[in-house]
Amino acid sequence: MKLSISVALTSAIAVLAAPAPMPTPPGIPTESSARTQLAGLTVAVAGSGTGYSRDLFPTWDAISGNCNAREYVLKRDGEGVQVNNACESQSGTWISPYDNASFTNASSLDIDHMVPLKNAWISGASSWTTAQREALANDVSRPQLWAVSASANRSKGDRSPDQWKPPLTSFYCTYAKSWIDVKSFYKLTITSAEKTALSSMLDTC
Repeated sequence: MKLSISVALTSAIAVLAAPAPMPTPPGIPTESSARTQLAGLTVAVAGSGTGYSRDLFPTWDAISGNCNAREYVLKRDGEGVQVNNACESQSGTWISPYDNASFTNASSLDIDHMVPLKNAWISGASSWTTAQREALANDVSRPQLWAVSASANRSKGDRSPDQWKPPLTSFYCTYAKSWIDVKSFYKLTITSAEKTALSSMLDTC
């Protein structure tokens, strides 16, 4: 009996000590839904990138009160985040999902566009209106904006999953599902290599 009680207490302590999962953006599909979305994406050769400028994708719109898209995501993705009257994060804890790096200073984080703006440009957004590009750049209703370590974000740049994957392999599944969902919603194309990479990443789910 004593052994059973000891084991039960140990298990309970382990559960209590386990860190709570960090918040994630809304709209991440199930693996099954993501595979259906992936099958529905148009495969095409990527555009040349001619004419691209980040300025063509207005960023950091006001989302809620004084919070622009950046501050909104920092507040959403962190734990215990305290903000000032301008909605600037003053304290909190963030775990970068790409590399599992931990931060207590918001200035150490970048807000990554899951589908980079240049990648969107070469996969269909070059023909969009400015308003459409602005919607993609500030979309907090889908898994497009993520608070991540600056090093991971800058390592990624504007590369697609066949060219770059997050260092944390356990995040491959969520990364692929999120990428696919954004591309599906905005009807952006994918390359053949991109599709193969995404399918392989879904196999880790």
